[in-house]
Amino acid sequence: MVRNYLIVTASYWGFTLVDGALRMLVLFHFFRLGYTPFTLAFLFLLYEAAGIAANLAGGYFASRFGIPRMLAVGQMLQIAGLLMLSALDPGWGAAASVAWVVIAQGIAGVAKDLTKTASKSAIKATSVEGSGQLFRWVAWFTGSKNAMKGIGFFVGGLLLDLVGFTHSLWMMAALLGVIFVAGLLLLPAQLGKAKSSKTIRELFGKSRGVNLLAAARIFMFGARDVWFVVGLPVFLYASGWRFLEVGGFLAAWTIAYGGVQAIAPALVSRSPDGLSREVPAARLWAAVLAMVPIALAVIMQIANVGRPDLILVTGLALFGLPFAVNSSLHSYLILAYAGSEKAAEDVGFYYAANAAGRLLGIALSGVLYQVAGITGCLVGSAIMLLLCWLISFLLPSNQGLSPAHVRS
Repeated sequence: MVRNYLIVTASYWGFTLVDGALRMLVLFHFFRLGYTPFTLAFLFLLYEAAGIAANLAGGYFASRFGIPRMLAVGQMLQIAGLLMLSALDPGWGAAASVAWVVIAQGIAGVAKDLTKTASKSAIKATSVEGSGQLFRWVAWFTGSKNAMKGIGFFVGGLLLDLVGFTHSLWMMAALLGVIFVAGLLLLPAQLGKAKSSKTIRELFGKSRGVNLLAAARIFMFGARDVWFVVGLPVFLYASGWRFLEVGGFLAAWTIAYGGVQAIAPALVSRSPDGLSREVPAARLWAAVLAMVPIALAVIMQIANVGRPDLILVTGLALFGLPFAVNSSLHSYLILAYAGSEKAAEDVGFYYAANAAGRLLGIALSGVLYQVAGITGCLVGSAIMLLLCWLISFLLPSNQGLSPAHVRS
């Protein structure tokens, strides 16, 4: 079981490295071509919208056909999306270029969420020693994955400077090809295979805990992406930062965020039942998180300083700590709430909500930045985090867990 967990984790590291680099390549390449913040946000909309359906489908098919097959499908689709982007012709008009990139990004979005749902489901399938091990494995997987995504942000900016847009895409496709072959050779085909839902109603018939956690997740990740995806990079570049410096900050933020996620079990008091202390902790950290963009928006609006970019990055660095702990708690709670027979489907439903939140955040990021600048993005983030905090008070903290799940 540990061997399979390590193989899935390493495979997802490579995939996430490529996914993070792709985000920076697309953002910086088209910003350099003169695209507006709203158009930049539009380039990522299908990426996130496709992820909603991909998570639902990924959970269902992972249960029916096994996790390794879904990992392989996700990796193949990502390779296809990278090669499609590399075929973009600079001579095409703006409308044709945007349409081509949006479709390619949609393929990449499906790939990412199929792979993520399958990988997260593998943790449930391989964890056998109860909630203590489950929390540690989820935290390490999620934290290390986000650290790799942060490295990917830096790599994307670096590759764009060193080898250009097209050659970067070819190199990343080759890396994924190696990961694809390794997964087919090393993982048992039946990993994660279980009973799947027979009807749409059954597929969407989730427990109260899963439904509420999914709702909270929408607003939490919308609150991050409303400033992270478009608003912050464009603001920093407009403030005189170079592409490599912007990518470096986003990389450092994401790596540090992943590091905090990995150690989150040490920051949260554990309970024998796996929920009674963890759910109140999620409420506390959501409240702390909501205070950061509120304070930052006020400071950015009233402070008369020469370097607002430094105030912003300092504040958002602080944002990363409570966001990482809260995200790690959510990632644990979804597996705690998930039914044992259809864990992959529950995880897929939850991450569909995650994709919906990112979609909302990205759309608002372009609109709010164009209308009200970075302060508008921060206000939008604060509102969504307050909604996440309120929903967390409805989360059940005494849901019955199986004896095997409760042991720590």
